[in-house]
Amino acid sequence: MVDLVSQQSLAGTAAAGTGIVLTSNGEVLTNNHVITGSTSLSGVDIGNGRTYTASVIGYDRTHDLALVQLHGASGLQTLQLDSAAKVAVGDAVTALGNAGGKGGTPAVATGSVTGTDQQIIASDEGSGSSEQLNGLIQVDAPIQAGDSGGPLLNASGQVIGIDTAATVSYQFQTAPAQGFAITAAQAQQTAAAIAAGLSSSTVHIGPTAWLGVGVGAANASVAGTSGAEIVQVIPGSPADGLGLAPGDIITSLNGSQVGDPTTLTRLLDLHHPGDSVTIGWTDANGQAQSSPLRLGSGPAG
Repeated sequence: MVDLVSQQSLAGTAAAGTGIVLTSNGEVLTNNHVITGSTSLSGVDIGNGRTYTASVIGYDRTHDLALVQLHGASGLQTLQLDSAAKVAVGDAVTALGNAGGKGGTPAVATGSVTGTDQQIIASDEGSGSSEQLNGLIQVDAPIQAGDSGGPLLNASGQVIGIDTAATVSYQFQTAPAQGFAITAAQAQQTAAAIAAGLSSSTVHIGPTAWLGVGVGAANASVAGTSGAEIVQVIPGSPADGLGLAPGDIITSLNGSQVGDPTTLTRLLDLHHPGDSVTIGWTDANGQAQSSPLRLGSGPAG
């Protein structure tokens, strides 16, 4: 296991989480929301106590998973995802992780499975987007924010899931007091796709393309249009260079309609830094605008 620390310089904050070491050379699986917004990332391997700088190999927002590479790592102790393990309501479970971001010996939370094949809506305050997470294991173990990305074990010690927990910026819209885990089968499938460099409609490989705006859902009754309304423009960003401003509503990206912030995030995930795209927007005067723009390199995830 690894204690992960994500520095988020644009927001002026830091976040802590947990990762599962999948390979001895430092490929680490964690929740996507642990690395979202990261401008620098580091991990402390629990097995050897060493601190490593890290980078994001790729991520999948729709399953809240990301694969991270620890730089210069070798000979690390690994954990195996037991994708074939059976999970049933009433099974005893133990969640391990970096609860409270304290680091060191993993925190232990025990309980039992209270549901399988569950779904929740998770909202990311940073991007304004939301995702429906499906097929989750629900538990009554007191999983905390820093536990996100850690292993969920059954009574035999098999890794049956990846802990996922709400944070200040990553909120569950249902059952906020409940604990959830992504199944080992889903985690294994996503990790394998990222490791193989297989990008798809949900899996993004490599650095994150950056527009440089904070957005929210457009108030159609006021603005008269749907889309992603700009609430913040980062100075020096591609959006700033184009002259986009708070109150403008992004309505399309490369001809694809943007109906809300989630759609904008998903469309941007199909691109990489340096890509040229065409942005369509409605300005504060209600005028439709369109212009080419070259995407920058932004925070991870």
